Amino acid sequence: MNVAEVVGATLAALGVEVAFGVVGSGNFHVTNALVAHGVRYVAARHEGGAATMADAYARLSGRVGVLSVHQGPGLTNAMTGVTEAAKSRTPLVVLAGEVTERRSNFFVDQAALAEAVGAVPLRIASARTAAAEVTEAFRVARDERRTVLLNLPLAVQALDVPAGAGVTEALRGADPGRPGAGAGGTGAPSPGEAARLAEVLSAARRPVFVAGRGARAARRELEELADLTGALLATSAVARGLFRGSPWDLDVSGGFASPLTAELVRGADVLVGWGCAFTMWTTRHGTLIGPDTVVVQVDLDEDALGAHRPVHLGVTGDVARTARAVTRLLGGHRDGAGGDGDADGARGDGDAAGYRSAALAARIAGEGRWRDVPYEDEGGNGRIDPRTLTIGLDDLLPAERVVAVDSGNFMGYPSMFLDVPDERGFCFTQAFQSVGLGLATAIGAALARPDRLAVAALGDGGALMGVSELETVVRLGIPMVIVVYDDDGYGAEVHHFGPDGHPLDTVTFPPADIAAIARGFGCDAVTVRDVADLAEVARLLDGAGDRPLLVHARVARSRGAWWLEEAFRGH
Repeated sequence: MNVAEVVGATLAALGVEVAFGVVGSGNFHVTNALVAHGVRYVAARHEGGAATMADAYARLSGRVGVLSVHQGPGLTNAMTGVTEAAKSRTPLVVLAGEVTERRSNFFVDQAALAEAVGAVPLRIASARTAAAEVTEAFRVARDERRTVLLNLPLAVQALDVPAGAGVTEALRGADPGRPGAGAGGTGAPSPGEAARLAEVLSAARRPVFVAGRGARAARRELEELADLTGALLATSAVARGLFRGSPWDLDVSGGFASPLTAELVRGADVLVGWGCAFTMWTTRHGTLIGPDTVVVQVDLDEDALGAHRPVHLGVTGDVARTARAVTRLLGGHRDGAGGDGDADGARGDGDAAGYRSAALAARIAGEGRWRDVPYEDEGGNGRIDPRTLTIGLDDLLPAERVVAVDSGNFMGYPSMFLDVPDERGFCFTQAFQSVGLGLATAIGAALARPDRLAVAALGDGGALMGVSELETVVRLGIPMVIVVYDDDGYGAEVHHFGPDGHPLDTVTFPPADIAAIARGFGCDAVTVRDVADLAEVARLLDGAGDRPLLVHARVARSRGAWWLEEAFRGH
């Protein structure tokens, strides 16, 4: 084998099943090597889309994502998606051809590009070390939860790998099946930190847990500890759905929080973030943290503790292992909690377990979802209220779904009005806040979860930015519903600058027939202007056709979304 072939063979042997990319001369041979060794290759229409597909696939499959791109422009085209993955600590290996001659038209300092966006740059240095260097890149991605750029110099790719330096030797002791640190395989907390957290929770009267990406494999452990301490359960946006079905599930904390969730999080006397960064979004610029609230953060990465806001107690450890340790320290009981409550954990108002009571359980059941919050419908004149639209779609779409959301003024509506079955039913590529990633996110999510209907929620701006990947959806035959919330502009900017009287010509556009564009790619499509038009959506869904369905929703645009108003208060 030459080096390019060994790279593909090594990744296949390490368990890679799917890779994404756009092929050019610099990554042609390595991509073919992946395919030759049994890896499914998914061709995107743009490297930016391919990067986001690989990111979303990794998030929802629990596997290391792989992206293959050409040197120079192939990599620069992918950089927005790579940046999103790096900021989200997605385990991803980016294979990029590389020229080392500075006079080449293709030359850019690819290692510097990776470092600039928070990815880890590595390089294949020689034929003798190639297989070992691929294995190390995979290990860093998997076990350190990092996005790795593995540069493949063109001259090195063509070299023959000497005997004794192949795949078998490189994988000896590599243990491809061993879970990474982020999967809960390592990371016991120190006894002292666990004891301090147990002490804090033992004294808490109104505890709230907020679970983030680092807690997505720890539902059972967190619920057991929450039942013991009387804690309510919330998530950051990226972990939405983790506690679905629990009577104490508050859904998402932060800018997306419902009024009841905001009230209860703000009223906590102890707030514990489990694998959650406590960013300005999750805390609503800090306004969800009461002046006397004790804030605790649990994270596998010590550097993450207190990175976004001061905490009273930081615990370094894996979420599941930390929760189990604290549960053991509390001995399966605490003063005023457990033992003789109702079957669902609730008690009467006079005998509350922590924050929990029968009355509060009833409030959460009746007020906890955004669709339970009364509103005045703002539709009319050929435009549908986005809340009414999304509630209608929530009722029509199958419960087994995976929802992928792009960025923009609209994004709160699908994020909070479309239910998801669990934490693997929501894919939110928003760490970099780039518009245009939503459709590619849905493709990666759909390939990771082919058992569920993929739902892509896009604004008109993001839909048109990523429109080339409609061909990918059709070509791959992916069952997908694509919802475009069309307000004829970049709504976030319209509602940010418009109230101050600034001209908006640069962020508004003439109407576009996005349904016609979708039909041109081979999708079924329907335009929705009012509730009556949802009947055609229902008909097309019931038809169970093999074509993706695009719902072009002409949405009301009189004011910004509620979450955007909250965000502007922090500017």
